Amino acid sequence: MTADESLSRFGLPPAAEHLGDIRALLADQAAKERAGDDREDDLAYLCCAQLFSHGLLEDVLVIWDAKNSGFDLHCSLDVQFLCGAGLRETKAYLLGHADEKAADALEYIEDCEDCGDFADFTPARHLARYRAYFQIDGPGH
Repeated sequence: MTADESLSRFGLPPAAEHLGDIRALLADQAAKERAGDDREDDLAYLCCAQLFSHGLLEDVLVIWDAKNSGFDLHCSLDVQFLCGAGLRETKAYLLGHADEKAADALEYIEDCEDCGDFADFTPARHLARYRAYFQIDGPGH
């Protein structure tokens, strides 16, 4: 599936019933990144934007896993994708999570926050940026 096909099928934001499919697509793109296989341009980015748009804390580590699957995805997936629920809420969630990956994600977010990556951050503002990136006008796609 390409990013255009995913956008056409699921939209941004997608309906909640499609989140499982989107998580599977993102996991597939991360697996391809790990294996050094070709990935679809912008598909992982779109999947992260789609998950971000719902702001579910359960997706923080799903996105973190994709971000850490290889150099290209680490560089191309925005740290803000981790914070669809909000910066404070995401940090509290990660702090309360026992997984080592959560501690790594929290440290990364805090480092990025110290560097100014979250200046004027709000999930709504970033969703608008992602919708503009994918050239989506209006409230739905």
